[in-house]
Amino acid sequence: MKKIYLLNNLSFNNIENLEVFKIRYIKKDIDFSKYDAIIFTSKNAVYSIDSFSSDWKKIPCYAIAPKTAKIIESLNGKVEYIGKSGHGNDYAKELINHLENKKTLYLRASKTVSNLISILKENKINIDDEIIYETICNDELKKRDFELNSIFIFTSPSSVECFFKKFNWHDSFTAIVIGNTTAKFLPNEVDFFVSSSTSVEECVKLAQKL
Repeated sequence: MKKIYLLNNLSFNNIENLEVFKIRYIKKDIDFSKYDAIIFTSKNAVYSIDSFSSDWKKIPCYAIAPKTAKIIESLNGKVEYIGKSGHGNDYAKELINHLENKKTLYLRASKTVSNLISILKENKINIDDEIIYETICNDELKKRDFELNSIFIFTSPSSVECFFKKFNWHDSFTAIVIGNTTAKFLPNEVDFFVSSSTSVEECVKLAQKL
């Protein structure tokens, strides 16, 4: 049986976590009374804002995917809309009609790979953004050798960046990526499969089939 490594902290049977990055929350003083809508494209943004404010829960939230929506609801936030595509640029296009005439706040990471803000601004959406978390590589992770034919599940561009800062790739390894955006960050020599949907569960199912 091939060894499977998941490059985040979600737990699955018979799969080893390799936490190549950490999330650092960035506290901000935000006046939520100015806004009619909040956009979330990541669970980390939800957890971050909830760590230093409860005012966000009064504002209708627009979540990129069902997983993010569930976390918003579990923290007693109000989910107004759940994206259908799961991808940043497509999600931005979905939001245009929903956010017309609304003052909108996008709570995000320090690095984003989509053009969500520019797409919405080009379509006359009144939007502000606040950086409330950042992804940093886990320097505490020790260098090591991996078993031949291992499978690695990359769930974000940051997981790719931080893995290749620390570890070498072997020809026998296989990569599984959560989406096409993450795939673009892989070095050219890496063979990979793209999950059928942008969910870690689907990535894991694919890995177990290989």
